[in-house]
Amino acid sequence: MRTTVITPPGRFALPRWRELWEAREVAFRFGQRDVVLRYRQTAIGVIWVLIQPLAAAGIFTIIFGGVAGLPSSGIPYFLFSFIGMLAWTLFNSIVSRAAPSLVSNQALVSKVFFPRMLVPISTVMSALLDFLVGLALGVVLLIAYGVNPGWGVLLMPVWVLLFVLLGLGIGLATSAWMVRYRDVAYVLPWFLQIALFATPVAYSLEAVDARLEPFFLANPLTWLMELWRFSMLGTAMPPAWQVVGAVVVSLGVFLIGSIVFQRNERSFADLI
Repeated sequence: MRTTVITPPGRFALPRWRELWEAREVAFRFGQRDVVLRYRQTAIGVIWVLIQPLAAAGIFTIIFGGVAGLPSSGIPYFLFSFIGMLAWTLFNSIVSRAAPSLVSNQALVSKVFFPRMLVPISTVMSALLDFLVGLALGVVLLIAYGVNPGWGVLLMPVWVLLFVLLGLGIGLATSAWMVRYRDVAYVLPWFLQIALFATPVAYSLEAVDARLEPFFLANPLTWLMELWRFSMLGTAMPPAWQVVGAVVVSLGVFLIGSIVFQRNERSFADLI
């Protein structure tokens, strides 16, 4: 008979990856529940997933493309901003859903034993489902506009994975902090809104003034967004340092977020 010994995590311990894998069914059930609750009793169901990037792309096209006349790397502005919003929405959804996940499931967290990290991790399932629906529309738009992304499209899953790791790393840390400090619920939307406009999502990096470009290039989301557009729209390949930086930062943020979560996990049941 196998015996499981439950011990508190160390202050700087990494997650027990084997334990998480063995309890993957719990994460799946959490994710399945989130998807069902998200679209239950909605009149148009999954179409809501398409409305957000479509509406945002339309507004950005009018403001940045029409009024401001910003360049879009030779890509039709609506398609340019829609593809950018797809990646941003994936990142934003993971962070904004993972952060309050522990507080939203406080009854389970305080009374039932299971790897607590599975709660924020499970939010990736619904975010990816929304992303895939939007991506299908994105493919239709690429065909309609006659844009051929080229061989770079083969690397698209890699950039999606990096967006997920970066968003989940932030989500893990903020979900742990929100248990102790509910202020996170007020600060996080403000942070994400600023990050949206500080990242070339709705505009091209070539539209940024040369004096401000170093500040934009210091943003890891800029690297990921440029890589994403390279794969989806066939724009110029970013320099190698951005590719390496995107991989290192995404993995680093995920590991740091995991450590922060593990360090705070021992106090969840008392504080939540």
